[in-house]
Amino acid sequence: MNWNKFSKWFYPGVRIKRWGVLGVLSGLMVGFSLILLIGGKKVGALYDLLSSNPIYYYLAAAVALLGGVLGLIWAVSRLALSVTDPLDFPDRPPSDLILRNRLLNRGPKVVTIGGGTGLSVLLRGLKQYTSNITAVVTVMDDGGSSGRLRREMDMLPPGDIRNCLIALADDESRMSKIFQHRFENGSELGGHSLGNLIIAGVEQMEGSFDRAIEETSKLLNIRGRVIPSTLKNTNLVARLEGGEVISGESSLSDHPKKIERIQLEEEAPPYPPAIEEIKSADVIVLGPGSLFTSLIPNLLVNRIGEAIEEASGDKFYVTNIMTEPGETDGFSATDHLEKLGAYLKVSGLNYVVVNVGKASGELLDRYAREGAELVEPDLVDDNKYGVKPLLDDLVDTVELEGKRTVKHDHERLAKLILSSLD
Repeated sequence: MNWNKFSKWFYPGVRIKRWGVLGVLSGLMVGFSLILLIGGKKVGALYDLLSSNPIYYYLAAAVALLGGVLGLIWAVSRLALSVTDPLDFPDRPPSDLILRNRLLNRGPKVVTIGGGTGLSVLLRGLKQYTSNITAVVTVMDDGGSSGRLRREMDMLPPGDIRNCLIALADDESRMSKIFQHRFENGSELGGHSLGNLIIAGVEQMEGSFDRAIEETSKLLNIRGRVIPSTLKNTNLVARLEGGEVISGESSLSDHPKKIERIQLEEEAPPYPPAIEEIKSADVIVLGPGSLFTSLIPNLLVNRIGEAIEEASGDKFYVTNIMTEPGETDGFSATDHLEKLGAYLKVSGLNYVVVNVGKASGELLDRYAREGAELVEPDLVDDNKYGVKPLLDDLVDTVELEGKRTVKHDHERLAKLILSSLD
């Protein structure tokens, strides 16, 4: 027997112990009733027979006790299995499912804001602590598979949404293999992500992008909710150093000049549930993710920034581990805050998460050749913004698209954030 799995039946909140106690008491009541029905003398005679031989006495007692305990465990397990069997998770014991439904549903209400790549790392960690997660995701991407679908089907780009859905999926490993599969070049589907095509197909069936996300969420059985910051199909516009203006998210990193400011091509109303979720959140986390193309685009949507500033929940900003060529070249943690302050009242944040760990020298050398470096952790306790720095070694190295990549460690990041709550 796997005692680690078995012990989960007795965690607080799983609501199994009460039924176990009820079963024991019921068994005692049945035994007492049998004594009354059979008669005390006959029961006494049986007792005298067994007690005359200590071996028979203790053997009978042990068999009865063991049989009763095993029968009780079996009954409780089968009861739970009969409840959870329709969920069809053959690789998951019923205790895991009940633990998730009972305990994770009591976790804090967390709203995360950003894009698909960085945000998915955070979501992967948070779902181990709570099911009350809402990811508010940017929909400004105009490159790759998402950009093609956006142009050809006149739909919002699904890529960032897809990444967040997969991160929150109950069986992330299996769903990732399916939804992240890319068709090989050489056909009209070449380069497309299967997950993007599924979302596009569901949108055609349901008639709207938000309904497509809801249905795909059910398909993936996600812990939490993924929503767009807006349903407006618009683009990013950036003003560069020297006054040059460029349009489109995919163009922002393909230039040597620094970004001075970004805005939306057209005004974008917020997706109403995004405002509601932000206002009622216990925790709001901005990032991690690309500052100009993943995080700030959400703040350009009407009322999103105001809702964050007015919300009563604890507010965190997670700085990136590495700078990004064409976007945040040479940026320190303070530089990130400085730029963010043009779109959001930074002094209203409670915490800023900053990495102080380092990757291997070989990996950092490769990043340097690509124009990226570690974000300098220069934010001190007594800073002009009045925010509290949370410094920790958050570096994780993963294999991504065939090469080693520096990411946040999702477990340490989620634990650092949630352990800091008041």
